Amino acid sequence: MPEPRLFRAAVFDMDGLLLDSERPIRDAWLRAARELGAPLDETGYLEVVGRNQTDSRALLTQRLGGAGAYQALRERAEALLAGMLAARSYAVKAGVIALLQALRERGVPCVVASSTGRAEVERRLQHAGLAAFFGGFSGGDEVARGKPAPDLFLLAAQRAGQRPQDCLVFEDSEHGARGAHAAGMGVVIVPDLKTPSLDARETSLAVLQSLHDSLARLDTWFGVGQRAQSL
Repeated sequence: MPEPRLFRAAVFDMDGLLLDSERPIRDAWLRAARELGAPLDETGYLEVVGRNQTDSRALLTQRLGGAGAYQALRERAEALLAGMLAARSYAVKAGVIALLQALRERGVPCVVASSTGRAEVERRLQHAGLAAFFGGFSGGDEVARGKPAPDLFLLAAQRAGQRPQDCLVFEDSEHGARGAHAAGMGVVIVPDLKTPSLDARETSLAVLQSLHDSLARLDTWFGVGQRAQSL
């Protein structure tokens, strides 16, 4: 496990970390695969979790046997997902609001680094009432290489106005954790659909059950908060 150090900014993934979106998206794709008789099971689907659309499309196109099969499956999955979300939006995950409020009180800048396209990132977070907590958004469509490459995290650090080594990343996927580590950032993993490998666990500062569990560690990661300093 890496030696602890103090950080100046927090970088957050979105799907599966801030929003409980990975499960309904997975369920839509797997239901569409069953309906169309496509060769995609949960194990195959989990290979693309945390990756950007370009990389996911390439992997699934190969697995499904061609671009036409991929496009048909994607269109059906998107239709199913739209129906599932017609009466509700993605739920905010446990501990998210409490953590973001605590970081705001400490004056810690927060930004998003998501494999989802930037416009969709902003739309989802606005809809969930979380967008105002963030000073910047970075999407998978803004970089040449997606997670696990470090590009997205380096962009996020730039938008946070901090050096990469001064940023602590909160991630749910191993692809994201590897990308953040490659960028020289600290990493905290809060697993969602996939259990992180031993290597990912050993290179992370912590593996938590929920973001709520991070509240007790903020002094260790970001120093004594402004409120405590003023007492």
